[in-house]
Amino acid sequence: MREKENNWQRIEAVIKWANMSTNYFARYIGLARGENLYQIKRGNNGISFDVANRIVAKFPQIDKLWLLTGEGQMFAAPRERGAQVPFYDVDVEQGLPQLERLHSDEWLCFAFSRAVECDFAMVYKGRAMGDSIPPGSIVLLKAVDRESIIPGEEYAIVSRKIVTLRIVRLSDGEDKLRLVAGDKENYDDIILNVSDIKSVYKVKGKLIINS
Repeated sequence: MREKENNWQRIEAVIKWANMSTNYFARYIGLARGENLYQIKRGNNGISFDVANRIVAKFPQIDKLWLLTGEGQMFAAPRERGAQVPFYDVDVEQGLPQLERLHSDEWLCFAFSRAVECDFAMVYKGRAMGDSIPPGSIVLLKAVDRESIIPGEEYAIVSRKIVTLRIVRLSDGEDKLRLVAGDKENYDDIILNVSDIKSVYKVKGKLIINS
C-alpha cells in the first residue's frame, strides 16, 4: 500500500507545482476525466506509461523515471542526474530484432552506477520471467559477445528462430544453452544451439513499474 501512496504523492506534487486542481490537471494532460487520477489516489492503480507520457508531454521539466518509479528527483538538470540511457518504449522481444531501425527520442537518467554500463533501456512485456521481471518493467541492456555469457544471469537473446529474455544456463554439450523462465511452472525451458544466436544483451538492471 505504501508504494501506491507514493505514486499519488508524486502525481500530487506535480499538480501542486502546476497550480491546478486535480480535475483541471486531468483535462490539461488529455484525460477524459479526473477519475483516472483518483484511482491512483485511492491506491487502485499505479502510474501507467500512458499517464506518465501525457504528463511529461505537457510538463517536460518533470523527470519521467522519477514519475514512474520515484527514482531520482522531480526536477534535475541533465548533467546532475547521473547516467543517461536511451529509452525505447517498445517490448524487448519485439524491438531487439529491429534495433538498428529504431529511434530513441527519450532518455532515462539513473543515479546508480550499473546504468553507466548499459547501452539502452526497453520495456519487458512478457510473462515468462514471473515476479523477477513483471510485465511492464524497464530493463537496462548491454550488448555482449555470446562467449561472455555467464550461466545463471539474465539475458535477452536474438536467435534465428526466437527472441526471448530468460535466465541462461548450460545444457548438455558445449554447443547448447538452456534458457530458463522465472515462472517455471507455466513456461518450459528452451534448448538453444549456440550457433543460432545472432546477438546477446545482458540485463544490467531493471525497474519494476507499479501500474
